[in-house]
Amino acid sequence: MLKQEIKYFNKSRLIGLLMILITFSSCSQTNDDEVVDPIKTNRIIEFSGYEWIVRDTEATKKGPGPNYFSSSEENVWVDEQGRLHLKVVQRQGIWYCSGVDLRRSYGHNKYVFYVSSDVNNLDENVVAGLFTYMNDEEEIDIEFTRWADPDNENAQFAVQPSYLAGNKVRFDITPRENHLTTHFFDWKPTSIDFRSSYGHSLEPKAEDIIHSWTYTGENIPPDSNERLKINLWLFRGNPPVNMEEAEIIIDKVEIL
Repeated sequence: MLKQEIKYFNKSRLIGLLMILITFSSCSQTNDDEVVDPIKTNRIIEFSGYEWIVRDTEATKKGPGPNYFSSSEENVWVDEQGRLHLKVVQRQGIWYCSGVDLRRSYGHNKYVFYVSSDVNNLDENVVAGLFTYMNDEEEIDIEFTRWADPDNENAQFAVQPSYLAGNKVRFDITPRENHLTTHFFDWKPTSIDFRSSYGHSLEPKAEDIIHSWTYTGENIPPDSNERLKINLWLFRGNPPVNMEEAEIIIDKVEIL
């Protein structure tokens, strides 16, 4: 029936009708675009066989620090060898830190980190953290930092709250030629075993063990919905003393 009606329109009337239809369609599409909010998504990366959420605080400073955290590929990426890179980067006068969180909780387990960058060479204002986190009082940490004091030792094992006596030990990781180190914490219901060693091995020689510690105190976190996290950030939000970008490279993470 529509075809029968169209043949009675002259050419100009048909063009006018088509223009009205196009205009109406265009206006409807514009209105739809205005009322539908954009969907905000997180950047997800794959590393060591797991999915990780890349942290992004956008234009807001948040803890630790506080700092700006960016999900930019300039801050966080996995290279062709499958290694994770986290960087502290300055862009347009602003320092951006980096962090990743596992998408799910793995609870009581042994968490192993194979690090290939020189943690001894981190600026005194830079902190690298390998940790599980539920809240500020349910957290297990391996951290590389001098806490803004160049004379401090550069590494620590901690169970939060770390200010309590017996909840933290500090030690030094001295440089070696290839910079490879292995670190783990074995989280169990009644104890947490920590160890750092030179090389990439879970069975190091005695002379390659840097430090080991077993925590049996009252602040062992319960197995809940915590996440494994890795971050690189600036202590108190202050820029690096040397004003240079900082980086940590993780070859692999194992959960055993």
